[in-house]
Amino acid sequence: MSTLDQRICGLLGILGGFLLFAGDMLIYYLPDSTDLLLNMGNISEQRVVLSGLTALFSAWCYALGLGQVYFAFSTIKKIFRRLVVLSFGMILIAYGVIHAGFMAIATTSQLAISNDLDVSSATALARRIDELLRLFIYPLFALCSLVFITQVWNKKTRYPRWILFFFPLLPFGLKFIFERWLEGHIWVIVIGGYYNLMLILFFTASTIALWNKKQIILNTRTEL
Repeated sequence: MSTLDQRICGLLGILGGFLLFAGDMLIYYLPDSTDLLLNMGNISEQRVVLSGLTALFSAWCYALGLGQVYFAFSTIKKIFRRLVVLSFGMILIAYGVIHAGFMAIATTSQLAISNDLDVSSATALARRIDELLRLFIYPLFALCSLVFITQVWNKKTRYPRWILFFFPLLPFGLKFIFERWLEGHIWVIVIGGYYNLMLILFFTASTIALWNKKQIILNTRTEL
């Protein structure tokens, strides 16, 4: 992969983050409410439709952005490269799938409000499916984090060690702090789009770290 190609991949990863963050705000953000479930029921149908569309386009961008991670890890043993690329890729695809699934929660919330039903009860099944999908992501995240951190720390990749401060594991662990400290519409913006903000941060740091990294010609038998 050329230097230009990996730069484009990084920029696409950033674009994917902003697209899905916009999708989060389309279904979550109302200036006078911090109840995300009720907010989804009180937005326009057009916002729900547009938010659903961002799931597909952002997933494409995230998947292409993964090329930059492959570039950074192309200097290590292929078993570790495969583990990082495949686990990270499955996580990024899940971002789009889970966001698309939220459209079921949003539409059910709207139907509940329009028919004077309890929103929490009406959306319980859709939220349960969402929680079940997330359970498959956590083991992948643990595996990806273990290999990513150890390989970067041991200087086996093209990444500098400081990239670890921007790898999603640290922001993920700090989420509870922002949930407690932030208030009002800032809380909705940050917490509502938190997981995509984590990836915007990561792909931005990754693109900066690798911007001037040159292509290395690998052995022709090297595989993904």
